[in-house]
Parts: sequence; structure tokens; C-alpha cells
Amino acid sequence: MANKFYFRKKNTNHYTVAFYNLENLFDTKDDPKTLDNDFLPDSEKRWNRKRYEKKIVKLGTAISNIGFSKTRKAPALIGVAEAENKKVLEDLVDSKHLKQKEYGIVHYNSPDERGIDVALLYQKQYFEVTNSETISVMIHDDEGVRDYTRDILWVTGILNKEEIHVLINHWPSRRTGVEDTGYKRIVAAQKNREVIDQITDQDPEAKIIIMGDFNDDPFSESVKKHLVQNDLFNPMEKLHTRYRGSTSYRSQWNLFDQIIFSYNFHRYEKEKHSFSDAGIFDKDFLKIYKGRYKGTPFRTYSGKKYTGGYSDHFPVYVRVKHNG
Repeated sequence: MANKFYFRKKNTNHYTVAFYNLENLFDTKDDPKTLDNDFLPDSEKRWNRKRYEKKIVKLGTAISNIGFSKTRKAPALIGVAEAENKKVLEDLVDSKHLKQKEYGIVHYNSPDERGIDVALLYQKQYFEVTNSETISVMIHDDEGVRDYTRDILWVTGILNKEEIHVLINHWPSRRTGVEDTGYKRIVAAQKNREVIDQITDQDPEAKIIIMGDFNDDPFSESVKKHLVQNDLFNPMEKLHTRYRGSTSYRSQWNLFDQIIFSYNFHRYEKEKHSFSDAGIFDKDFLKIYKGRYKGTPFRTYSGKKYTGGYSDHFPVYVRVKHNG
């Protein structure tokens, strides 16, 4: 018992920063401004209140456990993608496994045609928001027609008395093919670099975290060449293998969900945060437990078929240590 107590005490200065694609967290009401018709009670998917509430509880369960085994607390910061609006996020943070954590929400409606947004959830006892804004990602096709994708969410705040900048992303999908859509994700990467350069021009020592569903892997051109330069470190490079990732498609693992940060997180400074470790939160309860897709994310829908799971993505996380 004494050893167990010591283990818990030893890790209280560690904090988890996570990212989770929530897989179509839609409410059951029709929004005439977006393409949300697949997620209505009378749609082919039969998305109803009972299914919605079940998903909210499941997502809350998953989030509350990310990093808990070592830090003994839920994530201090968690970026999310594929949330329809602020109300679904309010329901999420008010769910039974998260309610006592008192999460705040930073959310803006994005121009995405389906109405899915990114957001930041933060535990108010550890993080104070000082500024937030959205950065548009302007993408056009060969004919000059704009592709309306998700904005970048830029949040600045104080984590345990240290200023941190967080950029939350959900880059354009690969739906029409990797090569056909690759240029879109390069544009998104370059826009992140513009913001990073803007931040470091003002403060060369700024602590920056870039996270999101990039729809590209750590070694894809968009991430490796256009985003991660000498000032950034991507711990996800070592996590992606043939047998492991954050999402699976046609028996192939991808690590689209990533958390990247400025190199100064490797520096030990008193009253500052330093990088401890990174991981994919792929516990067994988040996986399909039998059949052809055993071991892959236990998703809410498989095509039009309701399966009642969590998400088609696993969360990813980094742990930082506050050097008191």
C-alpha cells in the first residue's frame, strides 16, 4: 500500500495533453446551414437521442482515462475534432465521467460544409485562456473554387503559470485520393508555419503545441517537410508502425492524429514544463474485440450500420512535467 501511495504522489507534477477525433459528434437536430442530414432520426443511420447520449458517455469515459494511469488525473488540455457545435461539447464535458473535472471549452463554428469543428477542452484548475482566435485555411482547386475546410484554432493560455500556445487542426481528408488531395494538406501545414513564425517573431522562446487530425502520417510530405522544421519535435514519428496507429483503413494503420511541439519542451527549466513521453491511447476497451477488424478502433458506425462504439480514431497524447 505504501508503494502504491508513493507512485501516485510521485506523478502529481505530470500533466496530459491529448487530441481526439470524436467521429461525427452530431446532435439530433437539423441545421439548415450544414450537411448534417446523415445524423438525424429519420436518416438512413437512424441517429437518435439514445444513440447520441450513449456516445457522449462513451467519449467521456475515454477522455477521463487518457494518461490517468501515470498522472492520476484526466487531461489538462484536450483538442478535439468532428464536433458539430458548442452544445455537443457542453453535453460532453457535463457527462458523468467529466462533470467533476470542470472543463472549459474554446470553440468557434468553422466554414466546413458538414459543420464539423475543432475545439479545445481544458481543466480550469490548470489552464487559463488568455486569447483565442481562428485562422482560415484558404484552399482553391484548379478552377479557383474554394474548398471550405476547418479553420485552425489558436489558443493562448497559462498552464500552471507558464504561457503556452496551442494550435488545433483538422486537415482536409483523403476522400478523393491521397495524391489528388495532398496539396490541400500542404497548404494547411504552411498556414501553421505562418502562425508559428508569427508567434516566435514576438517571442523567440514561446512554447508551442500543434495537434490535430492531419489526415497524413508523421513522414508524409505535408508534416515532415512543410510543418516540422528544426524548431519542432514530433514524438509521433517513433510511434507509427505497421502494427499500430490511431486509425485503420483497409488493414493499414495510419497515425493521422499527432501532437507536435516546440523543441524548448526538451529543456529543463524551473517553473516550466518539459516533455516526458508520448503515446497512442489504444486500450482494449476502445478496440473491436473480435472478427475481421479485431484490434482496430471500436467506432460508432461501420458505413450505415450502427455499431455503438466510441470513435474510428484512438486518442493520442503527450505528458509534460511541471518542474517545480
